[in-house]
Amino acid sequence: MSSEIVPTSPPRSSPNILVTGTPGTGKTTTAELIALATGLEKVTVGDLVKERSLHDGYNEEFDTYWLNEDKVVDEMEDMMAGGGMCVDFHTCGMFPERWFDLVVVLRADTARIFDRLEKRGYKQNKVEENVECEIMQVVLDEAQESYKPEIVLELASNTVEEMEANVEKVAAFVEEFRQSHAQ
Repeated sequence: MSSEIVPTSPPRSSPNILVTGTPGTGKTTTAELIALATGLEKVTVGDLVKERSLHDGYNEEFDTYWLNEDKVVDEMEDMMAGGGMCVDFHTCGMFPERWFDLVVVLRADTARIFDRLEKRGYKQNKVEENVECEIMQVVLDEAQESYKPEIVLELASNTVEEMEANVEKVAAFVEEFRQSHAQ
């Protein structure tokens, strides 16, 4: 029998949204546009990890930090409780299900991901690993395993037009959420 106490928070009047997907699918751009369109506060977890040292060192091979999931969740707990957050991160299973009202999984053609990551200067092994993850739909599967199916939304993110349409869909969700949760 577990004695762990799960934090509860008052009902939110504004939703929390997670924008996730393989690196190169357009998460950061989409999350920024969602925040602008809706007034949600954007949190880029990767930046938080670096700024607040929520990691266990650096992985030279993949040119990234070793994420400390417990530190990240502890750091974000209070900010998520009140709602109104748009979180941008490439994985999703570590976050408590109670945090999110919508989980947006961005997908892109692997050729586009490859080109986008090469333009960022990613090491070849990191580019290949991320393209492989998109082929195997790793992030989508993780989202579907971690959250209720009705809150997981898979969206194509290959073009500017698709990104704009995605932002419109999420903005409509936010507006509907706010209306149905008005105090």
